[in-house]
Amino acid sequence: MEVKLDQTHWYDRIWAALIFFTRLPFWRLYQPPRECYRTVVEHWPLAGWLTGGVMALALWVGSMFLPYAVAVVLAVVVRLLTTGALHEDGLADFLDGFGGGGSDRSRILDIMKDSHIGTYGVLGLIVYELLLVTTLCCMTPTMAVLTILAADPYAKMVTAQLVIMMPYARTEEEAKNRTVYRKMNWQAGISLAVQGLLPMGAFLWYTGIAWELVIFLPCLTMYLLYRLIWNRLHGYTGDCCGAVCLLVELTVYLVVCSMSNPVTSHILTLAAL
Repeated sequence: MEVKLDQTHWYDRIWAALIFFTRLPFWRLYQPPRECYRTVVEHWPLAGWLTGGVMALALWVGSMFLPYAVAVVLAVVVRLLTTGALHEDGLADFLDGFGGGGSDRSRILDIMKDSHIGTYGVLGLIVYELLLVTTLCCMTPTMAVLTILAADPYAKMVTAQLVIMMPYARTEEEAKNRTVYRKMNWQAGISLAVQGLLPMGAFLWYTGIAWELVIFLPCLTMYLLYRLIWNRLHGYTGDCCGAVCLLVELTVYLVVCSMSNPVTSHILTLAAL
């Protein structure tokens, strides 16, 4: 029997988000109504608490028994297994589509829907993973763990703005998962902000890092990608969301990593005077 969205419960929507954004067997424990999958973006940062937590735990435990660089790589692999490389697949499709589709909207959408990976996707994933591993290796284990816990939910919260700012670029029938996310109401927007800002706020308070860059530069990355997506597609897709999420998160790692550079610290000190 079909259940309307307004007849579902809040916990149904959280279950749907955890099932959608991870490959952990939550579906064996509970099956929410299908309509709840239209709201998964509203609980995306909450799923990031889990995926970021799993990655951070793997890094922390691994660094106790293995060389730190090996622990970082294994932590990345653990998250890939936890998420089923969902966002990495989106990044590859995004790069193939925007790299090979030119300014032709229909061609970009067709390329992104194609299950085969192209040159842009392969090269983009290699560069992304190299930057991800390298930035984490440049941090201490404690700083890397704390950054992961904050960056994962924050990047998902920032990226979720695409759903608010743009319409879906395809019809529901053309969507890969046959689901189009609903537009958020103000209650969902507040919940989304709390989910993403709470761990980031705790991270900034505990570490004392200059919050301006950590907050602003990832948002700038999202905005620039939003302009690109809007100019080419006039709407978002799931692949766009996955790609933007990873690149926003990577921006957080790059910013935190740069804080250990004496030149960056000197510039920030001068700017604060």
